[in-house]
Amino acid sequence: MKVLVADDDEISREILVNTLVHSGFSVVAVNDGAEAFAELRTGNYQLVITDWDMPNMNGVELIRAIRQAGFASYTYVILLTTHDTSQKTVEGLSAGADDFITKPFDPPELVVRVKNGERVLSLETREVTIFALAKLAESRDTDTGAHLERVRSYCRVLAEQLATNPIWTSQINGEFVQLLYSTSPLHDIGKVGIPDCVLLKPGLLNQREFDLMKTHAELGARTLEAALEHFPNAKFLKMARDIARTHHERWDGSGYPRGLKGEEIPLCGRIVAVADVYDALTSKRVYKESYAHDLARTMIVEASGKHFDPEIVAGFLACEDQFVAIRLQYSDEEPASEAEALPASEQVLVAQS
Repeated sequence: MKVLVADDDEISREILVNTLVHSGFSVVAVNDGAEAFAELRTGNYQLVITDWDMPNMNGVELIRAIRQAGFASYTYVILLTTHDTSQKTVEGLSAGADDFITKPFDPPELVVRVKNGERVLSLETREVTIFALAKLAESRDTDTGAHLERVRSYCRVLAEQLATNPIWTSQINGEFVQLLYSTSPLHDIGKVGIPDCVLLKPGLLNQREFDLMKTHAELGARTLEAALEHFPNAKFLKMARDIARTHHERWDGSGYPRGLKGEEIPLCGRIVAVADVYDALTSKRVYKESYAHDLARTMIVEASGKHFDPEIVAGFLACEDQFVAIRLQYSDEEPASEAEALPASEQVLVAQS
């Protein structure tokens, strides 16, 4: 991690640099906020330690400039200050500071706070990597458009809605919602193992092709499970595996790949099931037209207690306006018409989604 230090006090600056270098960080030091901002525009830094009181551009002005610049990656800023009042704390946080250190600082505390910033930034890197892998897998099928963006957004608003219901209090918290949002794009990662003649077929699948398509759930889970063996404590890999394996299971036990029933299906898989099917229904595919929201809503309600967990369907109904807004935000096409649904015997779209 390359750290940028901005401090006009030579002694303080030297102590900061020596402390960080001794702890294994690469450090560049400048004298004021203006020099720091110029360095940041090179794109070589994501972590900044800045003094508050400096000439040309002080620390708060630097932070405001950073937040307004819209850099491609998030910049974590630690504000170093002698101002130890609640009013100054509010001012610094309002400007966009992520953390504070009061002068004179304790070197071990400085290192811990910098490592904390490094950990926060690593989460962004992880999420970018997850989404990039999911998009790479999806790129084989150019018919899906912004499917991943919509599904993860549907998952987040649905989970947030469910969290307001007391029955989910012990299962859904902020960490669960964020993990679901981050890992749900990997739900179809197993499709990398499906032949093009099946994955890209411009029409309904026959039974043999359909059976082959269904293997993507287990393929994806096994891929993620292999990674989990090396990182057994990685919660995001556990959730990603569960989603990949169970998002096609059904509440009544008629789904695949394992025929799980009811609460045997992990909660994350049950949530993704609703989000994924809603997107399949309301999106145009080579084998179907897009369905309008009202028709998709009706089909999901009719499948409550059969395909879907009834409590999750209730959550979907409570936030359906947000689903519509997300659909419009990431639309690939003109608004759908009130088309007639395919006969139940032909609705393989759920498996292909």
